[in-house]
Amino acid sequence: WGGIIDGPADGDERTLRCWDAALSVPGDEDQIAIRPAGLFARRLFPVAVDATAVDATAVDAAAGGAGDAMAWIPSGTVLVTGGAEGTGAEVARSVARVGVHLLLTTQDPVEANELLADLADRGATAEIVCCDLADSAAVDRLLAQVPAERQLTAVIHAATVSGDRAIDTLTPAELTAVLRPKAVGAWNLHRLTTGLDLAAFVFCSSVVGVWGNAGQGAFAAANAYLDALA
Repeated sequence: WGGIIDGPADGDERTLRCWDAALSVPGDEDQIAIRPAGLFARRLFPVAVDATAVDATAVDAAAGGAGDAMAWIPSGTVLVTGGAEGTGAEVARSVARVGVHLLLTTQDPVEANELLADLADRGATAEIVCCDLADSAAVDRLLAQVPAERQLTAVIHAATVSGDRAIDTLTPAELTAVLRPKAVGAWNLHRLTTGLDLAAFVFCSSVVGVWGNAGQGAFAAANAYLDALA
């Protein structure tokens, strides 16, 4: 048997019996939790959707249909950092729907006409701006340009630079280049949106901060910081 057992190691006789039972669970269960009520295995269950609380597209998504809208984000402006490329662009497509304005940031100007057209087809309006997220003054100016009639309702931080280098080969400049957009940017966004009535503040992190490929020294550190801040 191989897997993860989540439970106390207090030496209590009942706990020891639970550990013995957990180790005898069939091999297709690779994650077991020991709790006062007994042993638990991971399961996913369908949840009923209140159709009066979300729009039809969101209901379709929640029910497992073709829709991919994030129903928990209301209308207004949604800031997606790094939203012009990679993961950020996919997040922007998922959020896009009628009534949502997407404010997408990038560090470098990119040809994004196809993305903007795709977002428009999904019912959203969108704009792409250049912003150094590690510059708090620049982030402050970015947030200040959101009009009151289309207030900021969500922040999704997807900006990233990977920097494929092992720790012992990293230079300070290379480490800084990776940490600035993801880690420092996250802190600036957190600090400058404190007090706003946001429906969601989301970090797009990576498992590399816990367990990932070799040669990801700076990227692992950036994601570990993001997890801790969350």
